Amino acid sequence: MEFLEEREQFEKATAIEDEMEEREGESGTGRGDREKDVDLMAVLQTAVKELHFGRWREREKAARDIMRLARHDGKLRKILAELGVIPPLVSMVVSPVTSSRRLAIQALIELANGTFSNKALMVDAGILSRLPTNFDSLDESTRQDFAQLLLSVSSLASTQFPLKLSTILPFLVGLLVSDSTIQIKDACLGTLYNLSMPLENAGPLIQNGVVAILLTSSSRKETSEKSLSTLGNLAMTLMGKKAMEDSPLVPESLIEIMTWEDKPRCQEISAYILMTLAHQSPAQREKMAKSGIVSVLLEVALLGSTLAQKRALKLLQWFKDEKQVKMGPHSGPQSRRVSMGSPVNEREASRGQMMMMMQKMVKQSLDKNMEVITRRAKVAAESSKLKSLIISSSSKSLPY
Repeated sequence: MEFLEEREQFEKATAIEDEMEEREGESGTGRGDREKDVDLMAVLQTAVKELHFGRWREREKAARDIMRLARHDGKLRKILAELGVIPPLVSMVVSPVTSSRRLAIQALIELANGTFSNKALMVDAGILSRLPTNFDSLDESTRQDFAQLLLSVSSLASTQFPLKLSTILPFLVGLLVSDSTIQIKDACLGTLYNLSMPLENAGPLIQNGVVAILLTSSSRKETSEKSLSTLGNLAMTLMGKKAMEDSPLVPESLIEIMTWEDKPRCQEISAYILMTLAHQSPAQREKMAKSGIVSVLLEVALLGSTLAQKRALKLLQWFKDEKQVKMGPHSGPQSRRVSMGSPVNEREASRGQMMMMMQKMVKQSLDKNMEVITRRAKVAAESSKLKSLIISSSSKSLPY
């Protein structure tokens, strides 16, 4: 059996070598280039053979050579996959030898670079079922390699390629809640964003406690943008919206993010999520109003990026319309006429006076806020910072 497998791999390598030689002859490649390609093919053939049939030391050397070859160019990545190097490399991922495991992961990272088919082959070979569950046994570098490989493979989610979330999510959640570096968490958050693209993945993500993790990480500026982007995807589903509404961090944490003048993109996404939560939800708008969102929205409407301003103004309009609805029965002429001096007329007059007083107080409060904001804007303009704050940006994935 081993002889047949070895013969099959040899025949594949020979056929590829003949094809390359034929192309070289047609293009008139020089002698030096041909010799270089012959040396390259020799290394490739040896690496494939040692990876399939060598001892663990030989397999380590083969993995290192494959990693170097895969880094060379995209054609070699496809050739290596055709020669069947992915399944044995996936098997090496669970090796008890740390050096073998790391070399296998790094070779797979290079093979996955820019190739849909190679990533699909890795999933078919069972890479997702070989993710570690015990993080204590892994050093920081190995964790980083695993996170980077999973980030690359997770891009398949945008193509509707089936990925087994039951094996991916425990690994990601474990890394995110562990004491990992910012690079590892950044890769994990990127993976969660890729997985959140298909709406049908929202259920498993929410059930694994992802919303709470994302809300916490969104409050840190270094991890906020990716966390908010994933929350924005989840907010498009009823389950995701409900999970955010039930969180004790909402809406205060999202309102706080809207005050980050140095993070315009975070302001924009936070405003989008708040719009999604506030839409057709008086209860959420009331919570937001009590949390002081109106003054923050006024400031963003003046000093935010173009997109943030647009969203802030939309939210402000909702709050304004809702206030007018509540005040509607007492504003404008009444349709029912009553006789002068009657008790009903006196009550109506008293209510009208009270509403006028309330409107005056609200107007004074808004005028005061506008004065403060305008003064800050003038100071910013004098220090030439205003121009950098008004940044034009766009959002392709968000509807607002």
